[in-house]
Amino acid sequence: QVQLQESGPGLVKPSQTLSLTCTVSGASITTYYYYWSWIRQPPGKGLEWMAAIGSDGSTYYSPSLKSHTSISRDTSKNQFSLQLSSVTPEDTAVYYCARGADYGTYWSDYDYWGQGTQVTVSS
Repeated sequence: QVQLQESGPGLVKPSQTLSLTCTVSGASITTYYYYWSWIRQPPGKGLEWMAAIGSDGSTYYSPSLKSHTSISRDTSKNQFSLQLSSVTPEDTAVYYCARGADYGTYWSDYDYWGQGTQVTVSS
């Protein structure tokens, strides 16, 4: 059984950097074929794919977020992380980590999701 669990602060101040970690169990993030993504859903809006890291460590970013987003991994802990710098209230959302056969916005490609973590950007 593959499980993903997001962790991070629930509240971040504007202009700060948001750091989130996804801990994976039941599968290795280095297993060939899979991509590990961060996806968010602002209140009242649809899902937005943000970034992904492949089994070989290759990274992929949404063009609209690339300038202030960084994805990384710690293979010893079977975790991958997201950093989003210079956050604004528009970054308020539920943040999900997920495993997929590809990355991007074809949601049917994703087979396992974390439960999501609410992040609010407010002073």
